[in-house]
Amino acid sequence: MSTTLNIEFPATLTLHAKSSAAVAERSKFLLALKYFELGEISSGQAAAMCCMGRVAFLAEAARCGVPAVDLNDEELAAEFQSDG
Repeated sequence: MSTTLNIEFPATLTLHAKSSAAVAERSKFLLALKYFELGEISSGQAAAMCCMGRVAFLAEAARCGVPAVDLNDEELAAEFQSDG
């Protein structure tokens, strides 16, 4: 299920992008990225939100400085702890 959100934006954004459609596409990505970064949606949900594949979304997220996995020190230690 999805819901549509209409957002007004300053016309100056179209100076950096070629069209309103380009602003809309970038805005969807940035919104999905932020919700992913906050842990409110999964990478799959974020990718779907901005019409990208999951791997492509994660690659672009990394390029923007958002890690695919954000573990604290305790979680990271648990990941590398051996069973034997």
